[in-house]
Amino acid sequence: MNESEFRTLSAAVPAAGAADEHCPVRRRLLLAALAAAVAGPLQALETTVAVSYGRLWLDESGRVLPQARAALSLLADAASHGLEPQDYDAAGLALAFARPFPWPRAPKSRSAKLEPGQSWAGLDLLAQRLRVLGDLAPAAAVSAQAAAAPTVQTAALLPGALAPAANELPRYQGDLVEAVRRFQLRHGLEADGVIGSTTWTQLGIEPAARVHQIELALERLRWTPFLQSRRMVVVNLPEFVLRAYEVADDGRVQLALESRVVVGRALDTRTPLFDEDMRFIEFSPYWNIPPSIARSETVPKLRRDPGYFDRMGFEFVGADGSVQRGLSSAHLDAVLAGRMRIRQRPGEHNALGDIKFVFPNADNIYLHHTPAVDLFGRARRDYSHGCIRVEKPVELAEFVLQGMPGWDRARIEAAMAQGKSNTLKLAEPVPVLLSYGTTLVKGDQIFFFNDIYGHDRVLTQALQQRSRSRAK
Repeated sequence: MNESEFRTLSAAVPAAGAADEHCPVRRRLLLAALAAAVAGPLQALETTVAVSYGRLWLDESGRVLPQARAALSLLADAASHGLEPQDYDAAGLALAFARPFPWPRAPKSRSAKLEPGQSWAGLDLLAQRLRVLGDLAPAAAVSAQAAAAPTVQTAALLPGALAPAANELPRYQGDLVEAVRRFQLRHGLEADGVIGSTTWTQLGIEPAARVHQIELALERLRWTPFLQSRRMVVVNLPEFVLRAYEVADDGRVQLALESRVVVGRALDTRTPLFDEDMRFIEFSPYWNIPPSIARSETVPKLRRDPGYFDRMGFEFVGADGSVQRGLSSAHLDAVLAGRMRIRQRPGEHNALGDIKFVFPNADNIYLHHTPAVDLFGRARRDYSHGCIRVEKPVELAEFVLQGMPGWDRARIEAAMAQGKSNTLKLAEPVPVLLSYGTTLVKGDQIFFFNDIYGHDRVLTQALQQRSRSRAK
């Protein structure tokens, strides 16, 4: 709606409601409702009516004002005044006001967050969105317990807003905290109930964007090679989870194992996508440090701290296979020149842990254990140089070694603890699929994950380009 159209509408509406000349508020609300009907979404109402008439439909916390609801009722009752309600899109307006509105303002800084027990004026709006998303039961109520006084965090969450009186602020607690935890769990976040910048970002993603995520997941499923064998290992990189599947005799697909994993860093060492057959297991493996890591990390660190060489159990290996366990500048220069490589002997500090699962591929990617088990406790787990660290390596070994006599859990653990490198060929190769899905249905719930590598964005562009090509 341009300025001219708005002025025309402003002049016409009061004339139509001349009988209500002693009710200026009602006329103003009717104008606001009609402007919304003409201009479309509530966003247009924000940019036109609000400038001249103030904020007439929502209070500071985003709740619909009683006067605005009265205006909607007035339009819905237009028939009693000899008018047609559909001429004013009364039903559409009611639906628009009933849907979730934009989210309360997020913190001005990363340090500002809403923690359980704190007070905040926007809890009703937060509860509304969580009910729509299914994380908060419809009957659950926002705590009405008044806060003793506004907190510093509350002020940070509402920059520029008028702070309500202290005895009007509800507390963030109870069912609402549990609902936030469920939301966080479904979105790959730390499920602690604390609403920080990351949780605010996820809460603010529009449903249309989530629908598009689902569309991309369905598109990938059309060309993802599942169930190529009786058993299969699948790693969903954005979820940081490995699953092992097997097909029962009756044809049903069963989940045999689920394990957290650590994958390649999004910034510079992304784990690639492919499917290959796992053919070997290495117990107490050596770690042959990739040349790129040796040049950029290991050699510079050894020059700064020579004692690191012995502490970590490193050794040099020449092109002829000869091994040198003494550190020297000449050896480091040889590594940089490509004439030698550095490897780490089996032991407690070995980066691969006690077991390595090998599926030969051009990127030299594999699954392995790790001594850095604390990383599995984090919600986001992209910390590796590209290979995939497995939280449950013993269980995975049991799965892939099925059908090989004598390889029970006790023997697997003994081989892992031996400290001597030993390679075992699998009797039956097991397909390994490194996949990428930012949406997943588990049970009756849908989960969403961050597009950590930007593959959703690339796929979106490819699909759009294909659509444009077809249109031509």
